[in-house]
Amino acid sequence: MSLDLFLETDPTQLWQPNWTAYLNQLCLTALLPWFQSETPSAKTWVNANALPSFWEFVNGTAFTVNGLRFVVIPTESIDHDELRIPQEWIDLPTWAGDYYLAAQVEPDEGRVSVWGYATHHTVKTQGHLDFNDRTYCLTSDQLANPELIWLTSELCQPQLRAELAALPALSIEQANNLITRLSNPELLSPRLAVPFQTWGALIEHGGWRQRLYQSRQGITQPSILEWLQSGVSQLFNWERLELQPGYAAARSADLTAPTNVLSRVLEIAGQQYELQVIPQADQTWRFELHNLSPGGMVPGGFKLRLLTEDLQSFEGNEAIAQTSVESLSIEVALDPGEGIVWETEPLSEGYDREILRF
Repeated sequence: MSLDLFLETDPTQLWQPNWTAYLNQLCLTALLPWFQSETPSAKTWVNANALPSFWEFVNGTAFTVNGLRFVVIPTESIDHDELRIPQEWIDLPTWAGDYYLAAQVEPDEGRVSVWGYATHHTVKTQGHLDFNDRTYCLTSDQLANPELIWLTSELCQPQLRAELAALPALSIEQANNLITRLSNPELLSPRLAVPFQTWGALIEHGGWRQRLYQSRQGITQPSILEWLQSGVSQLFNWERLELQPGYAAARSADLTAPTNVLSRVLEIAGQQYELQVIPQADQTWRFELHNLSPGGMVPGGFKLRLLTEDLQSFEGNEAIAQTSVESLSIEVALDPGEGIVWETEPLSEGYDREILRF
């Protein structure tokens, strides 16, 4: 049995720069409404702007539905003999899903057919890992009927996921060397060019994955200071704003003249917040989180955290709201070229680690 879904959009309008990305975009367009018909709050696991950096290297798109992660693996093959899942979706702890769906994509027909699914635990315990292309393989008779997936998910199987060990950490120097090596456009499959644990540790870090993707696309991302000084108003998920001295954020930063700041809107626990990065004196930067609702506060227990590029803590890197507060802020001195990673707790919706380079 298969579940047939049809695109309401002309497939040619969804074209992506590579074929894998195109198939995944078709899957995304067809399946997201289906997921949302079950749960209106269903969404892609990461922000849509981050998806091309996944599709450049790995086939598959992850969705969050009712707190569970569904990973859809598209293919054009008309044979439903097996499901082949890239190892990254199974063995990277932060990427692993609860359910894996096999999808046949027919671009000319505007149709996506979901023909089977399996849990992470099933893939790990019953699947075969093909080391040649680093995919887990399941035969069709190991897959369940997709029409039963909602009933199965509601029953909350006792063990959806198998246990996974954390990958060894990479140093900044190791990551830089890998990105330089794997950026060669003549290297058609960088994911197979280095041992899996090394590749996994690099690609699991959203900031390093984005850097590798941009480097292979010939994109050079300016430093934050260069961008704030340029005339460009938007960069990826951020926008440049001019703060006036009378604004609350400006007063808290002791600004006496208009200044350009970095601004990003986040959704956290169902409410909208703004994260601002405000330049101070002597290469110091202020990171500030506040609620965008009129009179809104940052609830007690919320955290704003900064990490080094290789995800290490440092003194004064975390601000915690002991009770409801107007804002959370951290000031940090950064050398030119230094990178910083931000995160909130709870995590913002669609969060994917990024490196802000100053």
